[in-house]
Amino acid sequence: MVTLPMIAAAVALLAASCAAAQTITGHAKITDGDTFTMGPVVIRLHGIDAPEAGQRCSSHAGGTWDCGTDATNALAELVADRELSCQALDRDGYGRIIARCFANGQDIGAALVDAGLAWAFRRYSDDYVAKEAGAKTAGIGIWEADNQTPWDYRDDRWNRAAAASPLPGCPIKGNIASDGERIYHTPWSPAYSRTKITEGKGERWFCDEAEAVSAGWRAARWR
Repeated sequence: MVTLPMIAAAVALLAASCAAAQTITGHAKITDGDTFTMGPVVIRLHGIDAPEAGQRCSSHAGGTWDCGTDATNALAELVADRELSCQALDRDGYGRIIARCFANGQDIGAALVDAGLAWAFRRYSDDYVAKEAGAKTAGIGIWEADNQTPWDYRDDRWNRAAAASPLPGCPIKGNIASDGERIYHTPWSPAYSRTKITEGKGERWFCDEAEAVSAGWRAARWR
């Protein structure tokens, strides 16, 4: 007997297969160090995790630097005025296309890892582990000192904000800009602490990014 869960699983498998069959081309609009949009499509770079936009990293001299901003700027420079070719590999739980992308034949994800501006995202892929080892040996970028990974940074920010949220466990802020655009801020957003939510204006709290996206909000951009 064919059940509803079986049908849902088949549909999900078909969607993933369709995503993997696509090559997407176009010019990028940067969101952060590993995410951008091409028209209506949101692309998350495969196999890497860059520092979050508001994240700071330690340097070998003992101070800190804006590693999240530097990663975002580096991605912007890699794609500036270039048509990208992205091989779609999957779709994540937020509806973003996971893709390996190239600018003038250069693997963008590999370039960020080589520059010490992204970690190999081993949870999902080992493709950039060797490049990460090279950057670590050279002691460049995030490897100048012992630094918190972006996934640990997100977890830490999420847990603290979720505990403080007026809607327990739901810390994402759905803000409405002056022009009416609906933008959501995660707890690791640089603007998170200064973003105020007025529910009477239609602003709201979300429990996860997928919920925010499905409700029509977009992620804040930092370029």
